[in-house]
Amino acid sequence: MSYFFTSESVTEGHPDKLCDQISDAILDDALRQDKNSHVACECLATTGLVLVAGEMRTSGYIDIAGIARKTIQEIGYDDAVFGFDHKACAVLVSVGAQSSDIAMGVDAKEDVKKEQGAGDQGLMFGFACDETPELMPLPIALAHKLTKKLADVRKKNGLSYLRPDGKSQVTVQYSDDGRPERIECVVISTQHADNVTHQQICSDIKKHIIEPICGEWLDDKTKYHINPTGRFVIGGPPGDCGLTGRKIIVDTYGGYSRHGGGAFSGKDPSKVDRSAAYAARWVAKHVVEAGLAKKCEVQVAYAIGVAAPVSIHVDTFATGKTDDRALEKAIAKVFDLRPASIIRDLDLLKPQYKKLAAYGHMGREELGVKWEQCDRIADLLKALGVTNAVPESVPAGAAVA
Repeated sequence: MSYFFTSESVTEGHPDKLCDQISDAILDDALRQDKNSHVACECLATTGLVLVAGEMRTSGYIDIAGIARKTIQEIGYDDAVFGFDHKACAVLVSVGAQSSDIAMGVDAKEDVKKEQGAGDQGLMFGFACDETPELMPLPIALAHKLTKKLADVRKKNGLSYLRPDGKSQVTVQYSDDGRPERIECVVISTQHADNVTHQQICSDIKKHIIEPICGEWLDDKTKYHINPTGRFVIGGPPGDCGLTGRKIIVDTYGGYSRHGGGAFSGKDPSKVDRSAAYAARWVAKHVVEAGLAKKCEVQVAYAIGVAAPVSIHVDTFATGKTDDRALEKAIAKVFDLRPASIIRDLDLLKPQYKKLAAYGHMGREELGVKWEQCDRIADLLKALGVTNAVPESVPAGAAVA
């Protein structure tokens, strides 16, 4: 029997995403000045107030308040009429030094190996599937493209009444063999000016946002819920207090895959919550791109201060062309999943995180991030003793607008 699966995304003006972008903009500035910066930066945003707190160790000078205001302005909260204004909001800063106890675990140890340990214990998941060209689940891929389109149209004055806050949600119908067939439902909620009618919003959003993105997946049975409460004038931090790290499912696979629980934004790559999640995606994408499975989920787990992962687990959901346990052994040979090696191989000391803090950290091929590049397929096939695996093409109709 067919079934439905739903994923959501939020715009860059959503209060939680605003906080993620401030945290990652601060991290980027620290890495730009000192690549060895250690940062754990959290942000809270509410009516008229931004609070930045956390721990930091860096040789650079970080203008935290200035970075916060610039980020808020770039998102689009640049006028008091929107309810939140980069010029008028207060920015409070409470940032201290990184704990010396934590530093002991993440610095290179004074032993023969001089290994950098994991910044914390934890488990991280990476996932890939062949539903879209970027090997992401279709529901989250479409949901992100809808919210990104909302922001693009707003910034280009295509629909001048739009405001920065917004959400999307996409429900995809799957066949009994797990292939996406059609869109059952699209939900769009967008902040707007007070002087526009609900009828105009519904018409414009369907025409300028939903149809260009969802295209071929729509049919005459697709349901639409556009600003379903009828009004969304009060948005952003005045409408809902924002916090860094509260959109972890939006950041990854839209609930389609498991999640270890750790957030990304504001954390430098010594924190395996971030770096190992990117690495697990990198590994899983190799497996699918190599034609070894239609779906692949990779779990890695760490102990604080210990370099090597305590476990690697692979699940190909009965779609694999080889045994999952054999895949685990091959992955361990081909991919060095110690924190220092992940940071080196994925170029994680490069300032690049603010642009990832909205519209997802995975599947972002357009940003050129290293964890989306599959440059070790030959090595993986060799480690498995496979010479004739050929990546299967993305099914007809799976391309995403």
